[in-house]
Amino acid sequence: MTNDVTISNSVRYIGVDDNDSDLFEGQYIIPNGISYNSYVIIDDKIAVFDTADACKQTEWQANLDAALNGRTPDYLIISHMEPDHSAVIKTMLDKYPSLTGICSDKAVALVKRFFGDELTSRLQVVNEGETLSLGAHTLQFFMAPMVHWPEVMVTYEQSEKILFSADAFGKFGALSADEDWACEARRYYFNICGKYGAQVQALLKKAAALDIATICPLHGPILKENLDFHIGLYDTWSSYKPENQGIFIAYCSLHGNTAAAANKLAELLRSSSDVKVSTTDLSRDDMAEAIEDAFRYDRLVLAAPTYDGGVMPVMDDFISHLKAKNYQNRKVAFIENGSWAPVAGRKMREAMQSLKDITIVEPMVTVESTVKADTIKQLEALANALI
Repeated sequence: MTNDVTISNSVRYIGVDDNDSDLFEGQYIIPNGISYNSYVIIDDKIAVFDTADACKQTEWQANLDAALNGRTPDYLIISHMEPDHSAVIKTMLDKYPSLTGICSDKAVALVKRFFGDELTSRLQVVNEGETLSLGAHTLQFFMAPMVHWPEVMVTYEQSEKILFSADAFGKFGALSADEDWACEARRYYFNICGKYGAQVQALLKKAAALDIATICPLHGPILKENLDFHIGLYDTWSSYKPENQGIFIAYCSLHGNTAAAANKLAELLRSSSDVKVSTTDLSRDDMAEAIEDAFRYDRLVLAAPTYDGGVMPVMDDFISHLKAKNYQNRKVAFIENGSWAPVAGRKMREAMQSLKDITIVEPMVTVESTVKADTIKQLEALANALI
């Protein structure tokens, strides 16, 4: 077994760590890996919860075989059809002819798309609130569409009060990684689920009606303690409220001058107040972490030079990510740079004003090629406005 994870005598962890992949979903860096979580309930009937990514199929199957100890599973609970959890579905159904896949109605079409029509006769569709008895354990199913695919469902085990939460409450990082939960859970949430705050809120309302003792997500550690903390963060994140009071300065720079202005603003803010200030160089730092910090704090400063009559591409990309994840309910200020026709500030302002509940903080600072005495005066005025 890859990880010594104890849930209960009847509920076993059979997931695997992936410390080999460098990217998750082909775009998010995972320096500490990722876990593909899977579970099995051993009862009169046996239910397996999801499978794993194809790259870890052999290891996952060995974990399942050890947990089964010669028995045959009766049900495969299909929470989510993304390939990092569903890659082994066909193998499982082929290996166990009596196995029934349990899934939402919307999952059936995705099973067809990934594996063809022949598997659909092996699927049993369940509806909202429907139950399935395994013996001493009873499963209850709740639909969670767009958290973060349309077919997602979560499962509540009534006797042990376990919520199998699909991708909700997941995080980057293998289970073997010794790291803070909130940091990588936050980066995971805003980049994977951030667009779907309303749908996450709907799932939280369903969860609030359940007596939950344990949360078993599809990525990251099993949660048994401080559940109010974890659920509270999800409530904050999905309602687009700032988690912390602070100022996040995201900048890019062609020749170092815009960076100098951004860092000077950070220096002025830190010297004049105890406000938390965080900065990132969009050209060098992790974009996903920049998105995380933009949502974490209540104030944002965008600093970019004019480029080809617009905004430097990496800043354009950052703003595009913010739009895609429904960035809202924040104060935003701007620093632009230009040597002959600065327009970056106007372009950034127009983009951010198109978002919901964005308050623009004045003045907009214009750097004319390099930081000069007049630039510093503008930065001082902006620092005072931000505080």
